[in-house]
Amino acid sequence: MTDSPAPDDRSSILVVDDMEESLVALEAVLGPLGQRVVSARSGEEALKAMLREQFAVVLLDVLMPGMDGFETAENIKRLDQTKDVPVILLTGTDVDTDYAYRGYALGAADFLAKPVDPWVLRTKVNVFLELHRANRQLARQAEQLRQLLIADQTVASGAAAPADASTSEQLAEITVRLIRIESLLRESEGTAHPDLADRIADLERLVRSLTLPPPVD
Repeated sequence: MTDSPAPDDRSSILVVDDMEESLVALEAVLGPLGQRVVSARSGEEALKAMLREQFAVVLLDVLMPGMDGFETAENIKRLDQTKDVPVILLTGTDVDTDYAYRGYALGAADFLAKPVDPWVLRTKVNVFLELHRANRQLARQAEQLRQLLIADQTVASGAAAPADASTSEQLAEITVRLIRIESLLRESEGTAHPDLADRIADLERLVRSLTLPPPVD
């Protein structure tokens, strides 16, 4: 497991391989990224880990005894809690050429042959780390907007005079936009959605316009 000076900001990476030396090698390669690396020695162990915590990406060896990498990936994509986590499949070079096709058909994000070039692996993993961090930030912003909207609606419902039609329409628009943003966040896990940040920024401005005091005549 890697250490980092800012543990609260780290994402978690799951590496799955039945060979201890392979796990050690992967942890060494990923160490410079400064993230938390969790190891699993089997598909069953990997699924248990994924149900306990959230991972930015999974590095999954294909050739394992018992539940192999393909079966593990299939189970990951079947569960609602884990289906959006990107999976990179790893295998030796002397394997069936249909392996890559089978992996992508199961929903794997990438497929790499061992021995993996350390720079290539770090680069690919870092892409998913950046997407994970961006989606977490957008999710936090969406939640903050939700709380602000709830607070505004509570104040409006407790006010002596009912909110005017314009304010009610704006609150309805905010609600619709927030629902759409949350839907996009769920759909964009592991992928980049180009206008999510702009949508949230526009929504923040709209909410702030409702919370600012009215101009003095």
